[in-house]
Amino acid sequence: MGDPTSSADSKLDEALQESFPASDPAANTVETGIRIGAVPAAAPSVADDRARHRFELALDGGTAFLLYERTDDALRLIHTEVPAHLRGHHVGETLVEAALQSARSSGLRIVAVCPFVRAYMLKHPAAR
Repeated sequence: MGDPTSSADSKLDEALQESFPASDPAANTVETGIRIGAVPAAAPSVADDRARHRFELALDGGTAFLLYERTDDALRLIHTEVPAHLRGHHVGETLVEAALQSARSSGLRIVAVCPFVRAYMLKHPAAR
């Protein structure tokens, strides 16, 4: 007969081996972050062209922009321009969100002169 301790240890090891795989999620689930298929393209980034006083987003051969005036305490958002072929793809909203984030991070008041910016802020109260 064998050692009673080694017999107990072998039963413990056997129990661990049986339950271990059941405690892990499947390898190709949302929890593991494994993606099947093409990787989506990175979101384009908005540039702040301070020399031209505008936020810009270059995309698909066109450049959308949001003109602004910056003072010591405020960021006046004056005019949003999106090329026709980029309209309907939330490019203007991306520009406004970047401008609002920039103003907040600099501690500036937001003055919405542009009708598109005003409409965005009314539609998204958390943006105010």
